[in-house]
Amino acid sequence: MHGMAESEHTALPHGGISQADQDKTNQGLSIQKAQLRKEILATRSRLTDRERKTAGQGLRDALLDLPEAAMAGTVAAYVSIGTEPDTVGLVFAFWKRGSYLLLPVLREDNDLDWASYEGPDSLTQGPRGLLQPTEPTRGVTAITSADLVIVPALAVGRDGHRLGRGAGCYDRALARVGTAVPTIALLYDGELLDAVPAEPHDQRVRAVAQPMRGITRLG
Repeated sequence: MHGMAESEHTALPHGGISQADQDKTNQGLSIQKAQLRKEILATRSRLTDRERKTAGQGLRDALLDLPEAAMAGTVAAYVSIGTEPDTVGLVFAFWKRGSYLLLPVLREDNDLDWASYEGPDSLTQGPRGLLQPTEPTRGVTAITSADLVIVPALAVGRDGHRLGRGAGCYDRALARVGTAVPTIALLYDGELLDAVPAEPHDQRVRAVAQPMRGITRLG
């Protein structure tokens, strides 16, 4: 292959592939992800504040009507920022209903710590424009106590693979969640796709919520 060593492009025994081929595949997936993120963020940027708020209300109603949500003693959720579907009302509604809310606190290593939500006044500005709880953090494994996990996403494929912002924060967090726990990504209508580019470390969600279409279970 014009100067490339044979070991860099020859398939390995037992159906394996070389590290060079794997790196090339991963690079291609990263490019696809970046392009899809760009397209979705551009579409989201055209939404008005009213449309975003209306979407948030639809998601709130869909989640609160979910039987698993009604039975959840502890819910891991997040406070939306930027053009994400508004979750402020959803988080507040769970709290008023008596659920114990865990919200993420971003660590320097891009992993997620967790702390409790104690009402709107318990939030403060964090890194990257995030709103984070001021309560003491409980460690990265606190998410394992959640009965329901609600996560952000830019898009999700029908197989459950989730496209995030690219930092890997939620991939780390979701890897700690038990297989029986509902994990739900919040999307706008039209962001549930046939497939999204996915790498081996990418974690799947078990359902998505959309403002008009409600809950769609995956897998």
